[in-house]
Amino acid sequence: MSPVEVLVQRLDPGLPLPAYEHPGDAGMDLRSRVDVIIEPGGRCLVPTGIAIALRPGFAAFVHPRSGIAIRHGVTILNAPGTIDAGYRGEISVILVNHDPAASFSIARGDRIAQLVITSVESAVMVEVSELPGSHRGGGGFGSTGGFIGTVVP
Repeated sequence: MSPVEVLVQRLDPGLPLPAYEHPGDAGMDLRSRVDVIIEPGGRCLVPTGIAIALRPGFAAFVHPRSGIAIRHGVTILNAPGTIDAGYRGEISVILVNHDPAASFSIARGDRIAQLVITSVESAVMVEVSELPGSHRGGGGFGSTGGFIGTVVP
């Protein structure tokens, strides 16, 4: 598979462009353009200093970094964040600090999220009076098991 060309505008010349940390990685690291402290239970919009242009048929998804999630309880509030092909503004990340007691400090240049570029299909909704059957059937949220308990309607 050949790489997808993504046009990128560096809005902050002091920060590196997003890049894959290791061969075979799915996500490129996004870095913070600012210093910020997220208080316990707080959230903030963190700019990354880049804007991109994707060609039609592609989208970018902003995913959390697992290390800061497990060590600090910090993740992306709307994960994954979706960047449509037509968006041209600065990519920013909504981070939330779920830790009940500790603040989380971000320094300019810190890796705060991952950017995954993928192809997407356009869909056409076709209304029907009844859906075809499936192995799962009409089971609702959580119906495939793993937890014992009552499903709240």
